[in-house]
Amino acid sequence: MLFKIFNYNNTIISRYLLSNFLVFFIAITFIISLIIFGNQFVLTVQESIEYGIPIEELMPLVWFNMLRDISIILILSLFLSLIITVSQLYKNSEALVMNAIGLGDKNFIQIFQPAIFSLFLAVFLLALFIVPWAKQEKSITEEQTVNASEFSFISEGKFESFKNGEIVFYASESRIMDAKGEQNMEEIFIYASDFEKPVIVLASEGRKYIDSKTKSIYLRLKNGVRYEGIPGSENLNILDFDLYDLEIVSGEIEKSLLNFSEIEEKKTIDLFKVGGILANAEIQWRFSQPISVLILSVFGVLLGKTSHRNGKGLNLLIGIVIFMLYNNSLLVAKSAIENGNLNPIIGMWAIHLAMLIILIFFYQIRQGSILFFIDKIPFLNNKESSDVKLAK
Repeated sequence: MLFKIFNYNNTIISRYLLSNFLVFFIAITFIISLIIFGNQFVLTVQESIEYGIPIEELMPLVWFNMLRDISIILILSLFLSLIITVSQLYKNSEALVMNAIGLGDKNFIQIFQPAIFSLFLAVFLLALFIVPWAKQEKSITEEQTVNASEFSFISEGKFESFKNGEIVFYASESRIMDAKGEQNMEEIFIYASDFEKPVIVLASEGRKYIDSKTKSIYLRLKNGVRYEGIPGSENLNILDFDLYDLEIVSGEIEKSLLNFSEIEEKKTIDLFKVGGILANAEIQWRFSQPISVLILSVFGVLLGKTSHRNGKGLNLLIGIVIFMLYNNSLLVAKSAIENGNLNPIIGMWAIHLAMLIILIFFYQIRQGSILFFIDKIPFLNNKESSDVKLAK
């Protein structure tokens, strides 16, 4: 039934074009994904080594970034695959034979309809549902990593700063005791900056643990001294202790993670309820991605039409430039809406309309219709005027 809806004919030519397209699409998607996600993985490993955070705690961030970027990767891969598939037909002179039997640009677009619609549906689901969820989960993971994981693996014999330099920590020895993250340390030095008085804590040993009720993370210090204030001043307070619990992360932070204020992390249905220019900009951006699939797919088929006289890869270069201009224009429009510099009614819809007009104009040039109408305009038809003068 789906084949009937798309007027798809199970012919040798259709299978040949779709199989070529699928090969190029998988290859391009793999290459782009490998570049983007490989770079993210390397940065994640570097961060793990730099901050002493186990790599398994940072890996979820890589997966959420993959989900966040996959829709743009699919759109670009579809666009480039269509250009390469059609251009290969012309360079191998196969398209000339197809044109001779009546197969043109419209027929090529019709043949690619099942693939285009499938990717349109995939990008629609990603942009409206999966990507917002991935951003929300990424925010949770980052928050947990910053507030908890930075203390989960403290390097021994090294001064380390946490919470943007608010806490400086040192332990001569550090050992992970169990899978829950409990950690024993010896010869501990802690400096905590306060708005009023700095705090310095010295302890012979300590243990990091998580309270089972409040879920707060504590350092239980033993046999130490706590200095509050500036040494040498009258306001210096000194406290000797046998046992001292220092809260690192409050359990309330985990509860507050459920309260999201970022528009990009909200569900699409919630954006319609929230309203406002920020929500409007995000809604337009999400719907713009599946719309761009339809526009760029037609562009891809038209740009694939080439000849042996054209430079190799010229149409591919033009396609990349068009994609960058299109995508960046949408981002600029989104930012302008958020800043109140662009009316949301115009918004990104104007970008899509402009691209559609350019597409129609480009299609008419390919079909030769524009030149036909230009020849009908007297003052633009210089050739006809010159022929009349010569006759006189």
